[in-house]
Amino acid sequence: MGRDWRKLDESDVRVRPGKGTRPRSKRRPEHADAVGAMVVGVDRGRWTCAVDSDPALLVTAMRARELGRTPVVVGDQVGLVGDTSGQPDTLARIVRVEERSSVLRRTADDTDPFERVVVANAAQLVIVTALAEPEPRRGFIDRCLVAAYAGGLEPLLCLTKSDLASADELLEAYAELDVPVVVTRSDEDPVALRERLVNRLSALIGHSGVGKSTLVNRLVPDANRAVGVVSGVGKGRHTSTQAVALALPEGGWAVDTPGIRSFGLAHITPDDIVMAFPDMKEMAEECPPGCGHLGGEEDPECRLDELVTTGAATERRLESRGKLEEYD
Repeated sequence: MGRDWRKLDESDVRVRPGKGTRPRSKRRPEHADAVGAMVVGVDRGRWTCAVDSDPALLVTAMRARELGRTPVVVGDQVGLVGDTSGQPDTLARIVRVEERSSVLRRTADDTDPFERVVVANAAQLVIVTALAEPEPRRGFIDRCLVAAYAGGLEPLLCLTKSDLASADELLEAYAELDVPVVVTRSDEDPVALRERLVNRLSALIGHSGVGKSTLVNRLVPDANRAVGVVSGVGKGRHTSTQAVALALPEGGWAVDTPGIRSFGLAHITPDDIVMAFPDMKEMAEECPPGCGHLGGEEDPECRLDELVTTGAATERRLESRGKLEEYD
């Protein structure tokens, strides 16, 4: 039988405060005890992290609620709390994302306003291009160069299948940009490439069929097993749209970024490209606002033309740099 309401007093009444009346603190925990780690894989709300960048100590983590929707990508240096033992069925929390030294960004296409960070903190971008089967695509190379320059990565052009075709034409095409190049064969170990990757975080990018998977498997003998470990973290699996960092036996990391079918550059401006060239940066700062840095009739007030007049740069170098701004 219910209680007689006529005999109730204020002590019998419980009132739950509304959400708007609850005091909220904007202070965030400092997490001074957070352990440093590098993100090596992402899989549907779970991140694989190498504690102290040690490939032998992989930890599964989730993003802490306090981070909100802060993006966390492969290559990010993060702070972890919770269980960082790496034992099966354990879960840590990512509570901090450190400032990035570089970012490899792309958009779905050139009209897409939303950019996506593919890899963070990579020292160099290895652009893998076959000399034959399939034929080299200059447009894709140019777009990758633009993304590297704008994101603070050093570009490295890796030409594969030199046993099928000569590299002379492509070497000539990019000579004026001073882009470092390594040439590999399908029947030889990529010694020159391996030397450039040691003790660095490098992102490898390329179209299907150019031989990137072959290179990765030679650089990291147990690459397939390593990808499987990272992929088994969440409920999904490693797909062609995900990047994964693989530890190199000699030291360093190679980030495999498969499935890049298009490389939109909607987020890139002409200034982003010019500022990546030290010999042009200072002069470009004197150009009028909105200058496209193309010179000639298109940008008659562009100051970069003076570099040729003074001998600070060759006309071919300016032309090569200008082609990158065409983005195709």
